Amino acid sequence: MKKLIIPLALIATISIVSCDVLEEVAGTVLSTGDGETADLPGLSEGEVISGLKEALNVGIKNSVDLTSVTDGFLGNNEIRLPFPEDAQKVKEKALKWGLDNQVEKFETTLNRAAEEACKEALPIFKDAILKMSIQDAFGILNGGDGAATNYLKGATSSALKTAFLPKVEVAIAKVKLTEYWNPIITKYNSAMTLTGGEKLNPDLNDYVTNKAITGLFIMVAKEENKIRLDPLARVTDILQKVFGSIGK
Repeated sequence: MKKLIIPLALIATISIVSCDVLEEVAGTVLSTGDGETADLPGLSEGEVISGLKEALNVGIKNSVDLTSVTDGFLGNNEIRLPFPEDAQKVKEKALKWGLDNQVEKFETTLNRAAEEACKEALPIFKDAILKMSIQDAFGILNGGDGAATNYLKGATSSALKTAFLPKVEVAIAKVKLTEYWNPIITKYNSAMTLTGGEKLNPDLNDYVTNKAITGLFIMVAKEENKIRLDPLARVTDILQKVFGSIGK
């Protein structure tokens, strides 16, 4: 009997230790990496990261597809580029002088330039997604509406501006924006010369670049929140599994 007591005790000890190890491993698998544990039963870190990357890839593709086409900006009142804010006086004077057609064409071509620039966004977004860390992934998953968009803003805004600016310059030339702007601003500044008022000439390249990036992120946020809230927007198995786990 004594020979049996030792193996049984040993087995019991091993079983207890094994359970502790398994619990520790399970906690590690769902750890955010900063001491917090995500309450996502049945999901591994790999699945969470894959799901978040998939969500971002779906969201950015949809956003770029929506903004980089004809009327992507012009036909969307939520992101449509208006006459430059610091040149509203120019617009008012232009309309007063009967340059309605020129103003309309100018605003149309502003938006065409933004639509062209957004074609450059996809590879920049994809690079940021590839570099996503475990901490980033759990922060996005548990961060609520806009968390993924905020991650992309922080990771890509500088690169987007660098990539967009030369494309905006080319796009402005392509859509002949200055042909509609120059007559308006020239007449306005001539009038200011006579009245002693302040002459204006906003940097159209910078204006279009910043507005294009802002509009693009508005659409990214909408696509992100759609995936979070609408099961029908979760178009792959991993999206359904990861985002379906939230709130359970």
